[in-house]
Amino acid sequence: VARIPYGRTMTYGEVARAVGSPKACRAVGTANAQNNLPLVIPCHRVVASSGLGGYGGSVEMKKRLLRLEGAL
Repeated sequence: VARIPYGRTMTYGEVARAVGSPKACRAVGTANAQNNLPLVIPCHRVVASSGLGGYGGSVEMKKRLLRLEGAL
Protein backbone atom coordinates (compact mmCIF):
# COMPACT_ATOMS: atom_id res chain seq x y z
CA VAL A 1 0.00 0.00 0.00
CA ALA A 2 2.86 2.37 0.78
CA ARG A 3 4.09 1.85 -2.80
CA ILE A 4 0.87 2.97 -4.49
CA PRO A 5 1.94 6.18 -6.26
CA TYR A 6 0.39 9.56 -5.52
CA GLY A 7 -2.61 10.04 -7.78
CA ARG A 8 -3.15 6.33 -8.36
CA THR A 9 -5.40 3.73 -6.76
CA MET A 10 -5.51 -0.05 -6.50
CA THR A 11 -8.44 -2.27 -5.63
CA TYR A 12 -8.38 -4.54 -2.60
CA GLY A 13 -8.07 -7.46 -5.04
CA GLU A 14 -5.13 -5.88 -6.87
CA VAL A 15 -3.29 -5.36 -3.59
CA ALA A 16 -4.02 -8.95 -2.57
CA ARG A 17 -2.66 -10.24 -5.90
CA ALA A 18 0.39 -7.96 -5.64
CA VAL A 19 1.37 -9.57 -2.34
CA GLY A 20 0.84 -13.06 -3.71
CA SER A 21 -2.48 -13.87 -2.01
CA PRO A 22 -5.18 -13.28 -4.62
CA LYS A 23 -8.00 -14.41 -2.32
CA ALA A 24 -6.98 -12.14 0.56
CA CYS A 25 -9.15 -9.13 -0.32
CA ARG A 26 -10.77 -9.07 3.12
CA ALA A 27 -7.37 -9.29 4.80
CA VAL A 28 -6.29 -6.22 2.83
CA GLY A 29 -9.38 -4.40 4.10
CA THR A 30 -8.70 -5.50 7.66
CA ALA A 31 -5.08 -4.34 7.45
CA ASN A 32 -6.22 -0.98 6.09
CA ALA A 33 -8.72 -0.60 8.93
CA GLN A 34 -5.92 -1.14 11.46
CA ASN A 35 -3.59 1.40 9.83
CA ASN A 36 -2.59 3.94 12.50
CA LEU A 37 -0.62 6.10 10.04
CA PRO A 38 -3.12 6.73 7.24
CA LEU A 39 -1.24 9.55 5.52
CA VAL A 40 2.15 7.82 5.81
CA ILE A 41 0.71 4.50 4.65
CA PRO A 42 -1.89 5.86 2.21
CA CYS A 43 -4.71 3.37 2.66
CA HIS A 44 -7.12 5.89 1.09
CA ARG A 45 -5.62 4.80 -2.26
CA VAL A 46 -7.08 1.32 -1.87
CA VAL A 47 -10.59 1.21 -3.31
CA ALA A 48 -13.31 -1.36 -3.78
CA SER A 49 -13.82 -2.71 -7.29
CA SER A 50 -17.42 -1.50 -7.04
CA GLY A 51 -16.62 1.99 -5.75
CA LEU A 52 -14.63 3.71 -3.03
CA GLY A 53 -15.01 1.23 -0.19
CA GLY A 54 -14.53 2.29 3.40
CA TYR A 55 -12.06 4.55 5.14
CA GLY A 56 -11.45 5.03 8.85
CA GLY A 57 -11.42 8.80 8.45
CA SER A 58 -14.84 8.74 6.69
CA VAL A 59 -15.67 8.07 3.07
CA GLU A 60 -16.03 11.81 2.48
CA MET A 61 -12.41 12.33 3.63
CA LYS A 62 -11.30 9.50 1.32
CA LYS A 63 -13.02 11.28 -1.59
CA ARG A 64 -11.32 14.57 -0.68
CA LEU A 65 -7.88 12.97 -0.50
CA LEU A 66 -8.32 11.15 -3.81
CA ARG A 67 -9.60 14.33 -5.49
CA LEU A 68 -6.65 16.28 -4.09
CA GLU A 69 -4.33 13.70 -5.66
CA GLY A 70 -6.22 13.73 -8.96
CA ALA A 71 -7.25 10.09 -8.60
CA LEU A 72 -11.01 10.83 -8.84
